[in-house]
Amino acid sequence: MNPTEILPSHIAFEGHRRLASGPLGVVALAVRRAMEGKASGPVLVFDNATGRTIDIDTRGSDAEIVARFQPEGGDAAADQDDTPDTPRGRGRPKLGVVAREVTLLPRHWDWLAQQPGGASVALRKLVEEARRANAHGDNRRAARERAYHFMSAMAGDLPGFEEAARALFADERGRLGELIAGWPEDVRGHVVWLGFGEGAEEGAEENGEQVEG
Repeated sequence: MNPTEILPSHIAFEGHRRLASGPLGVVALAVRRAMEGKASGPVLVFDNATGRTIDIDTRGSDAEIVARFQPEGGDAAADQDDTPDTPRGRGRPKLGVVAREVTLLPRHWDWLAQQPGGASVALRKLVEEARRANAHGDNRRAARERAYHFMSAMAGDLPGFEEAARALFADERGRLGELIAGWPEDVRGHVVWLGFGEGAEEGAEENGEQVEG
């Protein structure tokens, strides 16, 4: 399971206590209220896609904060491509391709030149096949890295951190749980959630957001 399929997009911690989770606008409001109420510990906001901390601007009214972090609607590039004034050439449609340099050995170019559609089509097919074949491994690697980034920020000075990190990268779920059993509950829960997609917080799957008072 890819943890990002069940995770809300962002989460905030006040010290070692989970403050809020959900869309960034909702989390930003909770952060602003915590800071106004003289938070009992450092307030950190994490992007759950990467496990890294981010800086947010909590100035302004509630409506301004929510609007500031509202996801951009629509695909501007796609809309531009569909405008009647955009000239379109004959033949192949726009694919959104990006030109970059690729360095290969002569025998590789020789093989690509013999493929139907030419080198570009063959390379795209090879990349897509590799992505599908390696999807599970890529997801697991990304999950380990997310969890590690979060652990480093929130638990780098907690007992057993180094051993826990080794267990995480070894995919030893049970051992990781044993090593972090003494960590603050919200911290260890989010580590497991980021790393293995388990222990989702109540309510997150229902509406994608949750705020703690």
